[in-house]
Amino acid sequence: MRRLSVGIIGVLICAWMAIASAQNPGGSDAGKKMKNPVPASPESIAKGKELFTKNCRFCHGADAKGNGPMAPEGTHPSDLTDAKWDRGSTDGEIFLVIREGAGPKMDMKGYKSKMSETDVWNVVNFLRSLAK
Repeated sequence: MRRLSVGIIGVLICAWMAIASAQNPGGSDAGKKMKNPVPASPESIAKGKELFTKNCRFCHGADAKGNGPMAPEGTHPSDLTDAKWDRGSTDGEIFLVIREGAGPKMDMKGYKSKMSETDVWNVVNFLRSLAK
């Protein structure tokens, strides 16, 4: 019986770690290794801006400074125009945060059911254009 309990605890710990990892995709090495397959063309940036305006401006603000009028109470959406990226600064890390959401409380829900992968990469390209 004791071995069974230890085995079950081990399985539960592994499951908890998998869930925690999924909720904080920006903290993983997977995003660091991802390469953006969508060239940052004027068309991609324009499409990314359109998608940002449709999906992200309500919380991040029209100027992407984190001052959107509909951010959930008690949250502080990121300023996407500054040099500091708390959840990772590579294109892949940004892609994963947009697609999977921002943990651990998941204040920002993921957009994988609302945007295609190409759309998410277009948003990444738009965000990169803001820093220029």
